[in-house]
Amino acid sequence: MRVLVTGGLGFTGAALVLRLLDSGHDVVVLDKQGGLLDEEIKQKGAQIVLGSVTDRDVVKQCCEGAEVVMHLAAAFREIGVPDELYKNVNVGGTIVVAEESAKAGARKLVYCSTQGIHGHIANPPGDESSPVTPADYYQITKHEGEQALSQLDLNGMEYTILRPTAIYGPGDPSRFLMIYERASKGSFPMFGDGKTFYHPLYIDNLVDAFVLAMAPGVGAGQAYIIGDAEYLSIEDLVLKVGEAIGVEVNVPHYPMWPVLVGGHICEKVCKPFGINPPIFPRRVDWFRQVRAFKIDKARQDLGYVPKIGIDEGLKRTGDWYKATGRI
Repeated sequence: MRVLVTGGLGFTGAALVLRLLDSGHDVVVLDKQGGLLDEEIKQKGAQIVLGSVTDRDVVKQCCEGAEVVMHLAAAFREIGVPDELYKNVNVGGTIVVAEESAKAGARKLVYCSTQGIHGHIANPPGDESSPVTPADYYQITKHEGEQALSQLDLNGMEYTILRPTAIYGPGDPSRFLMIYERASKGSFPMFGDGKTFYHPLYIDNLVDAFVLAMAPGVGAGQAYIIGDAEYLSIEDLVLKVGEAIGVEVNVPHYPMWPVLVGGHICEKVCKPFGINPPIFPRRVDWFRQVRAFKIDKARQDLGYVPKIGIDEGLKRTGDWYKATGRI
């Protein structure tokens, strides 16, 4: 089967592409820039096209012959760019990909959204019906991308929406690296009480969900929270990371408000200069926003079963960070 994967050179996309190639699929990858696994992806036979999902001609070319389109490309953690970029890529790009996929005769589009559209979960665990309260422009535009799909005439093409929780695993160059870096030094400063719930998602589990969503008729027109089997407090997560890399971690606690104020100030000061701020509101939210979900709907409709648990996933990730010199 011919499959197009947009954003297929990033952390999540590359893992999906490699699984598809190993399963014998003919894969086309569209991404705006290269990633860590480009050579391996090329050697396994994928066709790589560098370009933007906002470029309709490029997207049209990539959609030719595709039976399934996996749309993962997104503007995410872009520094020093106008908010309009998020709108253009996450909403406009989604519309372009969906329209060109349908015109090319694809039978299914799988759209990677985010659990972040639900914002803080006041009464955990949440689920797909939890209030939509996005906290930043990325989350806002990812939800607008979902809404756009429901409003388009896709000529009979099915679509399924996946809302991953906090993705991590080998090949992740940044998302969990901060946790491992601090834990590896034996001390992790915790702002607040550390009891905030967090819901990890090991990369192989997420790829399983994408593959399941490819099937005809499965999850058509529906959205699914995709996470690991369990969520845990951020302090427990830090301690488990320490265990995974063989380090006993001390977790001193500090008040939340100074880092919250500092995050807003730092972001405003750094943004005009295109500097990546060392601390910003989204990072501070990690200490205070509850992210904990039920995955019952994905289990029931997709047959999704997270196979890799938190301890094994953290160990594999820590081993990769060590092997690549990141910690």
